[in-house]
Amino acid sequence: MKKNNIVAVIASVLALGATDAYSAVSAEKAESLKNELTPVGAERSGNADGTIPEWTGGIVDPLPGKHMGDIPAQIFEDEKPLYKVTRSNMSEYGDLLSEGVKALLNKYPDTFYLNVYPTHRTGAHPQSVYDNALANATRCETADGGYSLQGCAGGTPFPIPQSGVEVMWNFLLRTEAPSIEYTFRNIVGNSDGSHTLATRNEIAFQYPQFYEGVTPDSWSGEYAMFRFNTLAPPFKAGESLVIRDSIDQDKSRQAWQYLLGQRRVRQAPTVSYDTPDFVASGANYFDEVQGFFGSLDRFDWKLVGKREMLIPYNNNGFIGASLDDAYLEYHANPEEVRWERHRVWEIEANVRDGMRHAVPKRTYFLDEDTWLIALVDGYDSEGNLWRASMTTPFVVPTVPATMLKTTLVFNLQANTLSIIQALQEEYLEVVPTKPETYFTGDAVAAEAMR
Repeated sequence: MKKNNIVAVIASVLALGATDAYSAVSAEKAESLKNELTPVGAERSGNADGTIPEWTGGIVDPLPGKHMGDIPAQIFEDEKPLYKVTRSNMSEYGDLLSEGVKALLNKYPDTFYLNVYPTHRTGAHPQSVYDNALANATRCETADGGYSLQGCAGGTPFPIPQSGVEVMWNFLLRTEAPSIEYTFRNIVGNSDGSHTLATRNEIAFQYPQFYEGVTPDSWSGEYAMFRFNTLAPPFKAGESLVIRDSIDQDKSRQAWQYLLGQRRVRQAPTVSYDTPDFVASGANYFDEVQGFFGSLDRFDWKLVGKREMLIPYNNNGFIGASLDDAYLEYHANPEEVRWERHRVWEIEANVRDGMRHAVPKRTYFLDEDTWLIALVDGYDSEGNLWRASMTTPFVVPTVPATMLKTTLVFNLQANTLSIIQALQEEYLEVVPTKPETYFTGDAVAAEAMR
């Protein structure tokens, strides 16, 4: 695509983004997914100065070397940083930094910095996702003000998004394997710099929209279901949580919890939104897990635009590090975190009239190649920057996909940290799908009675 055509496409998208939700695009516009845009909607070309290369298909071949299940423990390990961003030189890169990253550079000037590496557009997806993204472009529609979907399945629902809420749906329905299992730790970073294990857990995630041969008619609309079991600490071992999320706002989240002390399963409707996350000892809110987790309906989602930024990327090395090497007192070890320059979508979320949320305004930055959230800035009711989140995406070429699990949420005012779903010294595997009855409160109850 010629540059003036790319600008025209983006300009038309942003013009529509100021309104509510738009949906399916014309067949003519969808054709751009075959040439000017990647199959999931990113700009195929690189940027003007070459710091962002052309997308040529991403990483799709299995990688050699040490693995943590299906996660290669390192990629590009022989590369060296191009430059380092610190508090002293951050003004040179101001246009490329989020407000949250600037705040962290200022808050921890002696220990926090960004090692910036060459950009690799490793984002890849299965052919079925590409095929369905093309179909979704002309068939997927929003409903209920943008908070429900219809007519889509199997891939990016809005590869040519026309509103902020559509970009967020692209994140919620991001590419995953149909079924995965992994173990993780949730760790609380205290204000004195010490760390406390909140929980260690094993989890099974299933993503029905990626079942083989799925269609809009065959798909139930449930896009994610998981069940986890707490392994540690001992007084919480055996507790379970089951969640099923849907594209239908009327049944957007079903949740059941098994509490060891009560020895019964109960519905858990509060496991959502800004309820403190008991899996992380309340150090973050439930909808801060994995960047954003749950229903979209408490916010208005404004499509601000597209920009180039420095974001965490290709962080297999960070995931493959030891816990001691991966984290310092107040943040991740900057020597283990890889940052790259990429194009991102910027989305501003403001709490809707008549709704409430502890974090009434957030800004999200999503990578164009994967639709993954990279960074989040959260503001309090007085408009002050309060929270900053960073994710650490990693490549899983056997799917192929770029996945996001570990998220760091900084409470800038309390000087605390929540490390959500730390994968260091753990594993993640792509596994055969389970019967969907496994992801129910009844199944948890039956197992607990054994």
